[in-house]
Amino acid sequence: MRRFKRFLYTLQEYSLLVGGVFRNAESVRYIKETLEEMYLIGAQSVPLVFLGGLFIGIILALEVGHRFESFGAKTMVGRTVSLGMIRELGPVVSGLLLAARVGAKNASELGAMKLSEQIDALRAFGSNPVTTLVVPRTIAALLIFLPLALIADMSGILGGMTVADLSLHIDRAFFWNAAVYGLQMKDLIVGFAKPVVFGFFIATISCFCGLSTSGGTAGLGRSTIDAVVTSSLVVLFLDFIFTKVVWEIL
Repeated sequence: MRRFKRFLYTLQEYSLLVGGVFRNAESVRYIKETLEEMYLIGAQSVPLVFLGGLFIGIILALEVGHRFESFGAKTMVGRTVSLGMIRELGPVVSGLLLAARVGAKNASELGAMKLSEQIDALRAFGSNPVTTLVVPRTIAALLIFLPLALIADMSGILGGMTVADLSLHIDRAFFWNAAVYGLQMKDLIVGFAKPVVFGFFIATISCFCGLSTSGGTAGLGRSTIDAVVTSSLVVLFLDFIFTKVVWEIL
């Protein structure tokens, strides 16, 4: 019962933080901080999501290619890889990688500020920590997660195309034609909406964990772990919601 009450209290505090983000999202006073966060979580994450998407695409093409080849249907590899990357694996893999990188970054930075009483100093000077620290990170995540997921999608498809050409002897033009024309509008809608939603929750959850830090360096470690684990679980849960509910609606 005590744990359940603590969970409800934590959920209430997180809801208040999200409400503060929405109330202050129209603020344009921190454009510089938002651009800096876009660079830190965006440009510096490109190699991570590129390699992650590339290897996932290669593995997917190898697995389904050999399976399809035994049934004489290896021409379906291009469509399968493009659907798998854009609708499912690209957003989820990039979301999990960014949940680890961005979640740990936000939680550790804000947690260190909380322990060094910089958050209290901001409040003492009349500045809202949500507006100053959380909103720029959230807006940056909303703007940059989709391009990063697209990089993962394209690298995965190109990796799958290379494997299909070298290992399965499928013509690259045929693979690309099947990959492009096998997609439907709802595939693109679901695949492009996932990273935006993932980015919002990863940013707000990690910031909440950072602002809730207490207990010295050990507490900072716990907050960082909580941010990464919770963000990753939320990414998987939201992926289920998109796959089950949104997909059936569309």
